[in-house]
Amino acid sequence: MLVAMMLYYIYRLMKESRSLNVFIGIMVFILVWLFVSQILEMRLLGSIMDKLVSVGVIGLIILFQEEIRKFLYSLGAHQRFRSLTRLFTLGHHRGEPQEDKETIMPIVMACMSMGKDKVGALIVIERAIALDDIVDTGENIDAKISQRLIENIFFKNSPLHDGAMVISKKRIKAAGCILPVSHDLDIPKELGLRHRAAMGISQGSDAIAIVVSEETGRISVAAKGEFHLRLSAEELESLLAREITI
Repeated sequence: MLVAMMLYYIYRLMKESRSLNVFIGIMVFILVWLFVSQILEMRLLGSIMDKLVSVGVIGLIILFQEEIRKFLYSLGAHQRFRSLTRLFTLGHHRGEPQEDKETIMPIVMACMSMGKDKVGALIVIERAIALDDIVDTGENIDAKISQRLIENIFFKNSPLHDGAMVISKKRIKAAGCILPVSHDLDIPKELGLRHRAAMGISQGSDAIAIVVSEETGRISVAAKGEFHLRLSAEELESLLAREITI
């Protein structure tokens, strides 16, 4: 029963991470290989397929590294699997606050202010997975989170306003950072490059990305590969308090 449940959850994770088709293709190839070599006993074709299998593992890792990485990330980040790790780290986290309004509120207020003035912004909040490679693409800031600083960085004449800001451990770590852009066809066409970059980082890590649209002033959040669109101040605060401990 336990094995069946684990297989079912792995199947769901593979489906969510879009690696299910890759897995099915591999299984079909293995079945054909076994059928040809073991049942039909076609030695020549079987030997060719044997060599393909021996080399194919490395080839599959190279060709489908993105899908494999997303699946492994989904497996590690899935709520049911992460709950198991909390059993081993319960003593370390006991007594820690689940939300930090002194840290969250400057972000919320800055986003609302920028949305009102239609100032575009992209704020990435690091969680368990480190974003050092993203931080290295921007300018190091390492400053306390404040509404005024966030607004100044994304001011239209600021040299850093086009990139992303990365927040880590209650500090503004860097600004002007470059994010991977998602090429997901399911993203609505009316959403711009900032939204695609936000989705890209949320698909490749467990980070949360906040977007303020320069065209409409609307606030959106990308988290776990999904968008939360047209958020109010209360909704943004609630989502941040629920999803993260900065």
